[in-house]
Amino acid sequence: MTYAPAAPAPALEGQGLPAPVAARLRRPRWRDPRLLIGVVIVALSVALGSWVFSSASRTVPVFVADGALTPGEPVTADALRVADVRLGAGTGRYLAADEPLPADLVALRVVDDGELVPLTALGADADVRSVAVPVASGLSDRIRSGTVVDLWFVPDAPVAPGESADGPEPSTLAPDVVVEQVDAEDGAIVVDGAVTLHVLVPTESLPTVLSALSGAGTVAVVPVAGGVR
Repeated sequence: MTYAPAAPAPALEGQGLPAPVAARLRRPRWRDPRLLIGVVIVALSVALGSWVFSSASRTVPVFVADGALTPGEPVTADALRVADVRLGAGTGRYLAADEPLPADLVALRVVDDGELVPLTALGADADVRSVAVPVASGLSDRIRSGTVVDLWFVPDAPVAPGESADGPEPSTLAPDVVVEQVDAEDGAIVVDGAVTLHVLVPTESLPTVLSALSGAGTVAVVPVAGGVR
């Protein structure tokens, strides 16, 4: 038996080399590890993006102050209202409205009307007492609920013969106390009139303040620069 020689590959034009044979593309298989890894990465990316979007757009109910809260004031449901807000990771810093309100809760500092109620502003006790201080002269319109003031005692001028006309010097009764409430007649805050301030006095300063209120003299209220809590 005789065999015919194989036909030579056609030569490239102008060269003596055979023409290259085109490689056939192989269809990808589902069992290819690279394909499976790519599918997993895409799925994880989609899941992560969906979680981030849902977390950013999710709102939670928290309590906000329905009127200014002042130190020592009981924090009850009547003093609060609910707002749905987006807080993200900061949710745990504020008083949640989807949980029962703790009993015997008081404000430790001023929380302004409409402000989210931070947990750091709340406590079970505040060692202050509300004292009504009558003020004979007009007050600045800067003095309102939450203002920090100093209480001073100004003794009356002596009237007995032989006493110095200068009289005793004014003295500090209680520094850095918070105004809880201002009771005044119309226009009395900016002009002379009957004004009563309810101030939160630390218990250790109560004897001094109460003694001054019943003494021969007047109590002056001096705003502290930048004093708002």
